[in-house]
Amino acid sequence: MIASLRRLWRETRGAVVVEFAIVAPVMALLLLGAFDIAHTLYTRAMLQGIVQKTARDFTLEDSASSADQRDELDARVKRQALALVNNSKIDIERRYYRSFTEASEARAEAFTDTNKNGTCDAGEPYQDENLNSTWDADGGNEGLGGAKDAVVYTVTMTYSHMFPIYRMIGGSNTVKMVAETVLRNQPYGDQGSYGKPVVRNCK
Repeated sequence: MIASLRRLWRETRGAVVVEFAIVAPVMALLLLGAFDIAHTLYTRAMLQGIVQKTARDFTLEDSASSADQRDELDARVKRQALALVNNSKIDIERRYYRSFTEASEARAEAFTDTNKNGTCDAGEPYQDENLNSTWDADGGNEGLGGAKDAVVYTVTMTYSHMFPIYRMIGGSNTVKMVAETVLRNQPYGDQGSYGKPVVRNCK
């Protein structure tokens, strides 16, 4: 009995199978994680390219002046994004500013915060810099604007990870990526939507 135990202790046949059973799950998780990260990086790069190309098309005079053209460009972005990830949710936002400087700073319009909650509300007075009769937390206007306006074009893409490995480590299974670019509309006219700021009251 003792001799048999000694032989069993020195036995090495089948050790590779045991080692493979230990290492294989770890290697599989690493490979899945690498594939998922690579797919995310690829999708982000492609989405940014789509956004930049479409934003240039938006700044053309015929695109800015036609609602049908804008809808077609939005639809094209969604088609191309869905070709990357077919179960993704696509949100598109356009904000325009008088200049690139204002677009990059995206400062809230000045207001008197009487109730100290950081938001212009409850009839608090504010300075309507862009004359749209609404207090804007980023100082911009929704839409494409007009001639010479700087337009911030943002596409948000939300989808589930290819593999559910993030749930195994307590992370989120949802990917949210934002592609953004800023371009100036063609100077096909003068900027007519601006003027001297007006003091109004928040709702």
